[in-house]
Amino acid sequence: MVKVEQPLGIISVFIWVGMITAISFMEAWLKFRAPGVTLPIGLGIGRLVFGALNRVEWVLAVVVTAGMLFGKKNMVRQSLMGIVLLVLALQTFWLLPALDKRADIYINGQTPGPSSLHIYFVAAESLKLICLTITGILFLEKNKNYGK
Repeated sequence: MVKVEQPLGIISVFIWVGMITAISFMEAWLKFRAPGVTLPIGLGIGRLVFGALNRVEWVLAVVVTAGMLFGKKNMVRQSLMGIVLLVLALQTFWLLPALDKRADIYINGQTPGPSSLHIYFVAAESLKLICLTITGILFLEKNKNYGK
């Protein structure tokens, strides 16, 4: 029987990677291509979906971080997870609320001024995705000889 150290951490990291990839890099722009989806409707859907994703991300963050705290220490993995937590906090407390305000302006039929918030959000998602992917790979590397 093969033993795996921190299976919940491994599973959680790769579920998280899949969710970011599917939602941030596919659903976010595809919904606007669907017939009948106007900008206000798409923005309303986006607010709902990204709000839900953010809450799920915090649950996954707790699971992965708790596993790291109680498992064997790995400075690289812990540093990468620290970056992920910082990015997630910035998204939760700054980027998502600011993007929601801009969405409200569009939904109310007005046009907000220019902003780089979406670029910052995509950069944050990209950084988070890279850090999580490397973290997942490090989890797997740690397990390649475990239990043999």
